Amino acid sequence: MEDNECESVFETQIREEHVETLFGNVHCVMTGTPRASRPVILTFHDVGLNYKTCFETLFSHEDMQEIIGHFPVCHVEAPGQHEGAKTLPSSYTYPTVDQLSEVLPAVLKHFGLRSVIGIGVGAGAYILAKFALIHPDLVDGLLLININPNAEGMIDSVATKITEWTHTLPDTIISHLFGTEEIQTNHDLIATYRHHITTTMNQSNVSQFLRSYNSRNALDVERPVAGTNINVRTLKCSTLLIVGDNSPVVEPVVDCNSKLNPTKTTLLKMSDCGGLPHVEQPAKVIEAFKYFIQGMGYLSSVSMTRLRSRTTSSSSISSFDGSRSRSHTNDLQRGRTHSQGPEDKRGPSHTDGSMESVPINNLSHSVSKSTEVAC
Repeated sequence: MEDNECESVFETQIREEHVETLFGNVHCVMTGTPRASRPVILTFHDVGLNYKTCFETLFSHEDMQEIIGHFPVCHVEAPGQHEGAKTLPSSYTYPTVDQLSEVLPAVLKHFGLRSVIGIGVGAGAYILAKFALIHPDLVDGLLLININPNAEGMIDSVATKITEWTHTLPDTIISHLFGTEEIQTNHDLIATYRHHITTTMNQSNVSQFLRSYNSRNALDVERPVAGTNINVRTLKCSTLLIVGDNSPVVEPVVDCNSKLNPTKTTLLKMSDCGGLPHVEQPAKVIEAFKYFIQGMGYLSSVSMTRLRSRTTSSSSISSFDGSRSRSHTNDLQRGRTHSQGPEDKRGPSHTDGSMESVPINNLSHSVSKSTEVAC
């Protein structure tokens, strides 16, 4: 699937442009040169963040350089959410999240992109999932962090109204991004993001984006049933769901996993991690992303150095467990692996040991299984 995999497509040149769409101009940052032979990584941020505050830690990490050396990256920001944005005019009607998903075809056309691997967080994850449902031919894969597929119920709506009356906008955003325990204990991280929200974001524009996200409809997906001919509405592409175990949206992410195709979806629940796993544990998220990309047939020569993996029944939730890594040091050093059988060309059915020299070809297995990962 790769043409000359060793040849990098990454370039230092960065294109920063405002792309005109039916629902207003969106700020985009394009890095690298698109090629017909491979997709482009496309990101969409969460409420209260922009592409820098949401993804800079992930994409500047040294482990990510091998990936972006082969894949161009296009960061998309919702209208008025970029750094230094002016207040949107009063005559402008802020788009719904469904409409925001419809700005993406214009972005792809503007930059000449044929297909994408989407990385979305929170609201951005919902928007990319919606985009993939409407335009499955344009999406090769999705990494969705903190996706909430549900609409706000009546009780949630009332709680949101009360929060708007009693809390400042930065407080509301912090509660959206982080769980209660993390807010109370991880003071440095919370202070950093409160500063980002207060100083780099236009508060009026953020408020409109937040209102749009809170007014979302439920993501219309249904898990297909094996052996039936019913063509249910679901994500067609390989999908990796990630959530921290201290995130405020653990239950919605697990619920989303239950509604997607188990043969194409993997859920990773990261222990010792809160609302932004790609910020708090970027190396682990990147390693999982490498497995995911390899499962799609790309970067097969990339070696895995951090994770040990074994498949379990679908009733278990995948997890990164930092404490377990220390207890399994001897297992990692032994590097015990089981070879891949001919019946499953997409990846080994059971692996227990070091991945230092064993490329894994698929994180999303072709049977109804989850992947338990410890590092």
